[in-house]
Amino acid sequence: MRSLRLYRPWLSVIVVLATICIASLTVSAQNQPSPGKKRKSGSCSHDDSGLKLPAGFCATVFAEGIGHARHLVVSPSGVVYVNTWSGDYYDFDKPHDGGFLVALQDKTGAGKADTIERFGETVQTGGAGGVGIGMYKGSIYAEINDRIVRYTLPADSIVPKVAPETIVSKLPLGGDHPMHPFIIGADGSVYVDVATATNSCQAKNRQPKIPGDNPCTELETRGGVWHYDANKTNQMFSPAERYATGIRNAEGLAFDSTGRLFVTQHGRDQLRSNWPELYKPEEEATLPAEELLLLKSGGDYGWPECYYDGVRKRLVLAPEYGGDGGKAVGVCANKMGPVAAFPAHWAPNGMVRYDGKNFPSRYRDGVFIAFHGSWNRAPYAQGGYNVVFQPLEGDHASGTCEIFADGFAGAKKTPEGATYRPTGLAVGPDGALYVSEDIHGRIYRIVYTGDPAGPAPKGTPCPSISAPAGKVVPSSAQPPESDTENLPVPERSTADMVALGARIYHGQVGGASCTGCHGANGTGSPLGPDLTKKQWLWSEGSFAGILKVITEGVPQPKQYRSPMPPMGGAQLSDTQASALAAYVWGLSHPASK
Repeated sequence: MRSLRLYRPWLSVIVVLATICIASLTVSAQNQPSPGKKRKSGSCSHDDSGLKLPAGFCATVFAEGIGHARHLVVSPSGVVYVNTWSGDYYDFDKPHDGGFLVALQDKTGAGKADTIERFGETVQTGGAGGVGIGMYKGSIYAEINDRIVRYTLPADSIVPKVAPETIVSKLPLGGDHPMHPFIIGADGSVYVDVATATNSCQAKNRQPKIPGDNPCTELETRGGVWHYDANKTNQMFSPAERYATGIRNAEGLAFDSTGRLFVTQHGRDQLRSNWPELYKPEEEATLPAEELLLLKSGGDYGWPECYYDGVRKRLVLAPEYGGDGGKAVGVCANKMGPVAAFPAHWAPNGMVRYDGKNFPSRYRDGVFIAFHGSWNRAPYAQGGYNVVFQPLEGDHASGTCEIFADGFAGAKKTPEGATYRPTGLAVGPDGALYVSEDIHGRIYRIVYTGDPAGPAPKGTPCPSISAPAGKVVPSSAQPPESDTENLPVPERSTADMVALGARIYHGQVGGASCTGCHGANGTGSPLGPDLTKKQWLWSEGSFAGILKVITEGVPQPKQYRSPMPPMGGAQLSDTQASALAAYVWGLSHPASK
């Protein structure tokens, strides 16, 4: 039986890597620089990345196929370390053989990783990988399952030879956001994102018209940033170490040159689908904005009571807590707002301050952010799937963001159609910017071939956060999905009902966002199962069973972490629900030839 998901639960999840390779400087063997080996520079003749970059920048593929890569860090000798992830976000596919941590080294100076070594826990030892990774005092710190551990690196090897020490354990798992990205300061302070288990702290997660818990007890152990010490072992997670609260999911973390800590925030989902009387259909795609926050000890950034309205440019009261669709502010007047905001549902996953010397100096006054890409904008065009540069001046934005690197997704900017999805960022000692991606495990390497002291190029300005959603995206599905005449018709239905169901599925009628989770072709995505195969999770596959799933929703779906609300959050009539069920039945019962 298959769970039919007409919306996508926000999951953050498991790890894949992307690669950037180009000409630059010498990277060492065995953690020591190799004299006499210099990378080529100057032209983009070896750019094999497919990325779109500002003039003078080149990107190449540094490594490929290393697993679901998430965050990464580069050692002073140029070795790139990546944390990879596995699990339900990647449809439980077979993890890469070996450990979940990967060391990548370019010994020849050709701009490609010619040495790839894996270490750390494996599936056989109970590992599931992780997102967070960092380096401090020559050791690698990495998230694995519910822990952050430390690996001591020997002088003669790029991978550890002894078992790791546990720095922090018992970090919360489960729910919508089970990952633990972190960053380590110069003084050894470890700041860990412990993201929320729910979308908006409802007793029944992601269900329509359910008030939020008040008080939201989830905030005691989730929804904030926790503080630990990289120099101490065997620390235990507890509410006492909470540093800041009210942050739904802070996957990107970066220090500026003065030591101020900035974090990104994933805005909440499903305003329209859960509260249709308060929001227009297009506001599902345009609200709320993603955020860049200046983290302060004891700061409260508003979740779950508040979200940032990019049109009104302020924190407003969430509907679960008495909000009226954006006018009421209430307690949000006393919460801490963002220093910069970005279009809704772009999903900021990684962030880094550029502290190298290869790029023009303007890029040292700001942060690069990797946007993983949206699902919750369906049936409108999705967004993100790029790397942007956000200029900063002190503790505030000094301008709007620019799209620095684009083209990762390819022709289809959708969760199921994207070729690559950027996740992590790091700067190498040679000034190269490395980008990871988590579908095919690629690592990109970006360098600047112009004169860093010369005029600085600029990227494409980011779309306005108040821009309209645009038109519903026409279906690009191939037969039989796009040609309902090729689909069978269930008993007591008609071909016209199947055709209506196709229009509902693709968002042309009823405001449904089925494609956001199940894909335009119905073949599924990391957010929702394939509807074209007879593999059922929550019904026996009959028309009646499919209709029951649609009308009642799936409060506890198998193999997918977050629930599906009734009607998938859309406002469908009985006739429309029946038509949608007929279409889905037809997808999974191909006509015999």
